[in-house]
Amino acid sequence: MITLHHTVSRFAFAATIAIAATIGIVASSAQAVTTLPQYPTRGKENPVNYTFTAARTGDITAWFTGTTASYTENLGLMINGVATGITGLSNKTSVYGDKLVLGRANAGDSLVFFTNVSTTKKTYYSDASLNADGVNHVFSAGYVGDAKVPAGTYVAFEDLWNGGDFNYFDETFVFDNVATSVPEPSSWALMVVGFGMIGFARRRRQIAVAA
Repeated sequence: MITLHHTVSRFAFAATIAIAATIGIVASSAQAVTTLPQYPTRGKENPVNYTFTAARTGDITAWFTGTTASYTENLGLMINGVATGITGLSNKTSVYGDKLVLGRANAGDSLVFFTNVSTTKKTYYSDASLNADGVNHVFSAGYVGDAKVPAGTYVAFEDLWNGGDFNYFDETFVFDNVATSVPEPSSWALMVVGFGMIGFARRRRQIAVAA
């Protein structure tokens, strides 16, 4: 004969097992996601302009890694200046780890990623020179990968006109088969010196003409 005490004890034990299992699933899911790179100087425009190219001949695949945007937006790709016509990974319907093949490229092809913000009818590109507001709308870094998203090139978009809050975390993705290059510090120094010399030469020419 099973007493009420034993029945309650068995119920409590079963409930404890269920709760423990649920916690274990949540913990396992949380551990599967590696911390995403963070833009280090939020509130200020990213001064780094990236050049993305195809690392090898093959598909360019994007993995959705999250959003904080209230706007609705979709991801797209231009290869050598031409849009592939494939857009997707909407921030309103995608979940972490969803993926989309954006097109096929040859090794060394130029890649420009863009987000179409349907709410505001604006499009922002990873190439700042293509943005109507002239602002850099992306931050990029390497991503080590996790159980749902492979190692690759992380690109995070700022979706507000003129950069808004410059948090660079409105819509984020990881891409494979993508090589990234940015000017090295030494190259920046040479560029600054070069611009200075050009400015000095122009100044002297103007003075000479005026005389």
